Amino acid sequence: MAMRLLVGRIGRAHGILGEATIEVRTDQPEDRFAVGARVQTDKHGDLIITSHRWHNGILLLGIQGVSDRNAIEKFKDTLMYAEVNIDSESEDEDDYHVLQLIGCTAFLESGEEFGKVSDVINLPAQDLLAIQTPNGESLIPFVRQLVPIVDVKNKRMTVIPPQFSAGE
Repeated sequence: MAMRLLVGRIGRAHGILGEATIEVRTDQPEDRFAVGARVQTDKHGDLIITSHRWHNGILLLGIQGVSDRNAIEKFKDTLMYAEVNIDSESEDEDDYHVLQLIGCTAFLESGEEFGKVSDVINLPAQDLLAIQTPNGESLIPFVRQLVPIVDVKNKRMTVIPPQFSAGE
């Protein structure tokens, strides 16, 4: 099933050549923002990526038809989407699409309900699950040690929040 997934947000202009910083919202930025890739936006139609480079851990993209700082400024805060087949077999069994995780109910190992996944935050080192709990938002690194079980079909997962882990 193909779904339109949020893959990034255009940030501020970088340099004078019309590059923009990108707030990455995908775990496959090399594919989604490859040179020649087409991304969809709500405000500016489809955009074609003309350059892709990392600078101090920040993704910088060039966009077809944009050649200077003033031209890229009008794209600031534009959300970028890609059509993604979320049923396609992933190379990695631990690879999940953000939309498959949002809305999952997180349970503690004891079986007690912990909260609902409201967002997945992509950071360079790892993704964080944002879980709404009765005590507010809890951020849990999305790593096997802290999220040992993910069942996207039944929208359930088991989490071990860092503050509950033994030996601290």
